[in-house]
Amino acid sequence: MAEHTMGRFLNVLRSWLVMVSIIAMGNTLQSFRDHSFLYEKLYTGKPDLVNGLQARTFGIWTLLSSVIRCLCAIDIHNRTLYHITLWTFLLALGHFLSELFVFGTAAPTIGVLAPLMVASSSLLGMLVGLWYLDAEPVSRQKKRN
Repeated sequence: MAEHTMGRFLNVLRSWLVMVSIIAMGNTLQSFRDHSFLYEKLYTGKPDLVNGLQARTFGIWTLLSSVIRCLCAIDIHNRTLYHITLWTFLLALGHFLSELFVFGTAAPTIGVLAPLMVASSSLLGMLVGLWYLDAEPVSRQKKRN
């Protein structure tokens, strides 16, 4: 029964990672298409700091995170990739929290609260999934005996 729950949770986590990855790809395209997206939705606290270069850099960072998350969804049992993916959410959470509370470039709008919620809930899900992954070898050994 526990093994069934473990597999189901990891499958939900994989689906979540794919969905978050697809959304991030959309944000990447938006960052390259028109940098006003960033100062109208995210960095509303100091919009004058947003320029095309910053938007493209944000876009590449978002694309890299998207690719890592998608690869993790494909190979969720790869522990190194799993840990790297977990770090993408931790870094995103740290970035948006620091822009909101330290640097003042972001304001508590839906444009910032949404990625904060996605990053924090994804981080939580990844930590729970890590517990399942750590328990998995024991389950496999018990199954063989």
